[in-house]
Amino acid sequence: MAHRVSTLISALGVLPAVLLLVVAVRDYRSGASVLWVAAGVVILAVTLYALVRDVRRLRAEAGTADR
Repeated sequence: MAHRVSTLISALGVLPAVLLLVVAVRDYRSGASVLWVAAGVVILAVTLYALVRDVRRLRAEAGTADR
């Protein structure tokens, strides 16, 4: 059950990361620093990594329960 909650939290964490990246790109086009875009990309990559890690852990748990 804890792995399911962790996966759900990771999935919901991707949405704010995408929104941050969208805002960073919009601000960059308005003259802000490119570092905001770089930070947005890094944050999105970290959240996607956490989501993939949690999904793999959840699938591995489901695979061992079937045996």
